[in-house]
Amino acid sequence: MMNLDRTEKLLLAGIPILILLGFVLPEWVVNYIQVSLGTGLVALAVMIQMRAGLVSFGQGLYFCIGGYAAGMAGKFMGVSDIFILLIIGMLVSLFMAFIAGFLLRRYREIFFAMLSLALSMILYGLLSKLEVLGSTDGFNIPSPTYLGWAPEGDTAKHALYIATCIPALLCAALLNRYLRSPMGFIGEALRENEIRLEYLGTSAHRAVHIKYMIAATVSGLGGVLWALALGHVDPEMTNWTTSGQFVFISILSGVGNIVAPLFGTFILEIVRVYAVEASPNTWQMILGVIMLLTIIFLPKGLWSLIQRKKASAEETTQK
Repeated sequence: MMNLDRTEKLLLAGIPILILLGFVLPEWVVNYIQVSLGTGLVALAVMIQMRAGLVSFGQGLYFCIGGYAAGMAGKFMGVSDIFILLIIGMLVSLFMAFIAGFLLRRYREIFFAMLSLALSMILYGLLSKLEVLGSTDGFNIPSPTYLGWAPEGDTAKHALYIATCIPALLCAALLNRYLRSPMGFIGEALRENEIRLEYLGTSAHRAVHIKYMIAATVSGLGGVLWALALGHVDPEMTNWTTSGQFVFISILSGVGNIVAPLFGTFILEIVRVYAVEASPNTWQMILGVIMLLTIIFLPKGLWSLIQRKKASAEETTQK
């Protein structure tokens, strides 16, 4: 029997809880949860790379590839089944990362960050010029079907919400299992001492390549879920501002737990809503101040507050 840790149990228990909340919470909150799960997966992809000492400023590349792959399959090939769209988005993202990984695996630190950003902006420029894909406006995606079932109205909204919650939380649970595996711990070794890792017989280049492909696949999944939730894709998905948002979430939430970026994404969405309402012209400044305060007072992110509480509780128990 598979041994589940506390985080995996929390994620699996969260699936029915989120589904039930979808029927009782206000529609606008449900929409934010749904969107946050899509972008939260991309933040997770950034997080698992950060654990290996790699900061990707271009993760929007695979967020966009996943969304556009699913959108193009629906628009040009008539594919509407959500399971097929999810597979297409992940496979295309994985394939592109496999190719790009041969370049990025050779670089670290700022060079890795800037190269990932450059690739993302190349795609942004291409999509902005392609009129067949709507240029800068993008294009709409048809409503998905579920193994031949095509719900309508509120039923369609609930079905898509459920179809977002299940793969998002299952993916997070699998990523947590991956980080607990020997391959996951190689990432931390890569961050601490790459030369020693090589002496132990593990190729650092191959480890980076594999981690990059995993992050791309997860981002592609997030891109498909996000695109289906909004029913639209556009080049802004791969713009530097979007990629920067994922890095922002990872710093805000911290890398201490796989759940942290999912909560951080939802918190960011809510903060942005109230920031725009309070200061429509300078709401970015509010987010910048929050980012600055987090870096100064919580350098390990918001999740460090929970870790401190746990450590405090353990000390009290031991006494």
